[in-house]
Amino acid sequence: MNTPRTVLGSVTRITDFDRWHPEMEPRPLETWARGDYVVVEMLGDGPDSYSVETADGSAEELCPGDRLIGALGTRAATLELVGDWREVGEDLRMQTLTSAGVLGVCTSAAWHSAQMANVRYLGHAVRGGRVCSMKGFVTPTDPCELEAPVILIIGSSMDAGKTIAAVAMIRELVEMGKRVAGAKVTGVGRLRDTLAMQEAGAYVIADFVDVGLPSTVVPPEEYEQALRLLISKLAATGPDILVVEAGASPLEPYRGDVAMRVLAENVAITVLCASDPYAVMGVIDAFEMKPDLVSGRSTATEAGVRLIDRLVGIPALNMIERDSGPEVAEFLRENLPASFFS
Repeated sequence: MNTPRTVLGSVTRITDFDRWHPEMEPRPLETWARGDYVVVEMLGDGPDSYSVETADGSAEELCPGDRLIGALGTRAATLELVGDWREVGEDLRMQTLTSAGVLGVCTSAAWHSAQMANVRYLGHAVRGGRVCSMKGFVTPTDPCELEAPVILIIGSSMDAGKTIAAVAMIRELVEMGKRVAGAKVTGVGRLRDTLAMQEAGAYVIADFVDVGLPSTVVPPEEYEQALRLLISKLAATGPDILVVEAGASPLEPYRGDVAMRVLAENVAITVLCASDPYAVMGVIDAFEMKPDLVSGRSTATEAGVRLIDRLVGIPALNMIERDSGPEVAEFLRENLPASFFS
């Protein structure tokens, strides 16, 4: 029989578990808390294998009997999975809510979504008898005022094209010789989107995992405190500009509305990535604001671009196409402050 392997999900990337493996100790349900690191075993009543995103962003396959170290969290995805660690029962069964290792009981799933595995809790990750939690690995940072302008990318839903827009804008800003920081400030723990920003040329990337949150479905005051710490960390690196992606949509429980409020003074450009032209109207009506640009899936064809112009009269640009670079650069030059280029 093969010896079970233990794989570290990417939500452990702020830890030193790869060098100093934690011990495992079962803890009673009533003592569990969001962000606790736990060890689970993949069960044999689901997929034959499950791809886990590891701390460097690569994928590793888990098979029944293998173990995963992840973190207790909550997900509220409109198009995939909904789940919560607080729903775990006495049988200690739960699911992988993301491939990064966010763990909880799935309470709702889209019919086409099979991106989860059934697992059973074995114990908490502990050291010296103390539970290892995400917040315990966050490096303190003195408050640092953000002086750089922000390009804020929001969406009408998940999978609306936000990361594609972020990558396109980062690429052009880097071509202009700017030091670009990239961040994802709301959503559920995955490394994929911020790594795409890094590959586009961002010299530093960060997200809410770096400040101790498995997802941003948390009380607003807790999220705001974490976000301000994240902003301080990025500001301290001295960026010329910060490209920020807010996962999901501002109306979902991921606290995108809080992110918009906290970042408002620095936002120079707001980009709305929408799933369809009518969703553009929905976000505008809900927030009583007009973005500077519409992009995403709603702009995939000329028909979509024309309809957006007819409905709301806002410029629309398809950034999915790699040859959109000159148009993206022109938009940035026209809409960023003149002082940014001096």
